[in-house]
Amino acid sequence: MKKSDFYFDLPERLIAQHPLEQRDASRLLVLDRTDGSVSHRHFRDLLAYVEPGDCMVFNNSRVIPARLMGHAVGHTTPIEVLLLTDKGEGLWECLTRPGRKTRTGVELTFGDGMLTATVEAVQPDGNRLIRFHHEGIFLEILDQLGTMPLPPYIKEQLDDPERYQTVYSKTPGSAAAPTAGLHFTPELLEALRKKGVKLAFVTLHVGLGTFRPVKEEEITDHVMHAEYYIMDAETAGLINGTRAAGGKIWAVGTTACRTLETIADESGQVRPQSGWTDIFIYPGYQFKAVDHLVTNFHLPESTLMMLISAFATREIVMNAYRQAIGEEYRFFSFGDSMLLY
Repeated sequence: MKKSDFYFDLPERLIAQHPLEQRDASRLLVLDRTDGSVSHRHFRDLLAYVEPGDCMVFNNSRVIPARLMGHAVGHTTPIEVLLLTDKGEGLWECLTRPGRKTRTGVELTFGDGMLTATVEAVQPDGNRLIRFHHEGIFLEILDQLGTMPLPPYIKEQLDDPERYQTVYSKTPGSAAAPTAGLHFTPELLEALRKKGVKLAFVTLHVGLGTFRPVKEEEITDHVMHAEYYIMDAETAGLINGTRAAGGKIWAVGTTACRTLETIADESGQVRPQSGWTDIFIYPGYQFKAVDHLVTNFHLPESTLMMLISAFATREIVMNAYRQAIGEEYRFFSFGDSMLLY
């Protein structure tokens, strides 16, 4: 299967530059993945599709202010560092700009020395391994010095950084938001609970690899980025109990979907665990854990387009996207949503 099979032409005006004032006022394209039929609703209407006894699984990862501006010790040229993956003991995989200023051994400083760092290695893909040195709690220092790493297609400033967080975000570690969850409000979550829907939470720390384009024309040649996930015993129990009772499992976002499909056995059973997943889901994949998927609209030729095309079919998904463009849905992180049902 070719990368170009997942291309579509998107007018730039449909790329959402800011969130709507009310989270659940976004539009919802409901796609029946068996026959390809489409209906147009609003996100708060999601409540009508979920049945009592179903389980909805959310990713509770929280975006960290991962963009740092500093400079090399003894120099004044600004250097931007974007934290990607926590490797432990102060070592992070990072993107840097300009790259030529961050060769191995370069010492960096941020915030008048509040935070310093050493470039320990340059990886084959150009990312840097950087070890940070500081006193106190690293995430508290990031809150002071860092800024929110909005996706490259968002050109406008975000007035309230919390709008790039889900209302249930809890565990810091993501470089990008699990955007399908941005539409949920506390009131909608409570309405789901009152209807008898179980709410379960996994953690998958989203890396910027989610925006990385597929470069290989044969999609099977693409090397997927790895992301760290956690599923606790409470969530595993809710999911297995739902499955045993005949309820359906809803994944809120491709990150929750990838986590569930990584952990589930062939019968759809899950167990508490943590680790790194580089699962790459594309047409032909047989889903084990997920019955329904809530997701935003994705970039052309992206691994996420391939995932949702596996959940329905490529033809059904591409036709739904053509309808969404015709109806002028808002696309990408701050855009509208889609239910594959």
